[in-house]
Amino acid sequence: MMSTKSIDSETALTGVRSTQHILPSIVAALSGGNISEAVGAFNDDFTFTDHALGLSFTDKPRLTEFFQKARELFPDTVVTVISTFESGDHVIAEWKLTATEVVHYLGSIKFRKPFSLLGVSVVEIKDARIVQWSDYYDLPTSRRMALGSFFEEWIEL
Repeated sequence: MMSTKSIDSETALTGVRSTQHILPSIVAALSGGNISEAVGAFNDDFTFTDHALGLSFTDKPRLTEFFQKARELFPDTVVTVISTFESGDHVIAEWKLTATEVVHYLGSIKFRKPFSLLGVSVVEIKDARIVQWSDYYDLPTSRRMALGSFFEEWIEL
């Protein structure tokens, strides 16, 4: 991956950041809790699909609520991009998510259980805007089933 300095140099010279750098910047915004910045990178006509949860969103208010609920359930979530591959308007990113799940035991007793998982995002970008985003990861190791249950009525697949 390029350093921040080389990204800034590229932007200054061409006025455009390469497609490959858009996805890591969105992942960084989400890791930092800047949901509005992340959602703002999506085109008005887009599809976001989380294949593990079986969820698909096509409007920004729903996507915003999904990201907010994920942040609420796992506030210490950090997603790190491990590698990226660019081909035309498509970017594939391998990432690692680390977070802590709060497990309730016998009513008032809570345990904090850290976990991590690997996943892949496949993103299509046109005119520097995200038009298609698909996430793939192993649902049982993700501890995100509770997140999916909040959106069962929104399933659009």
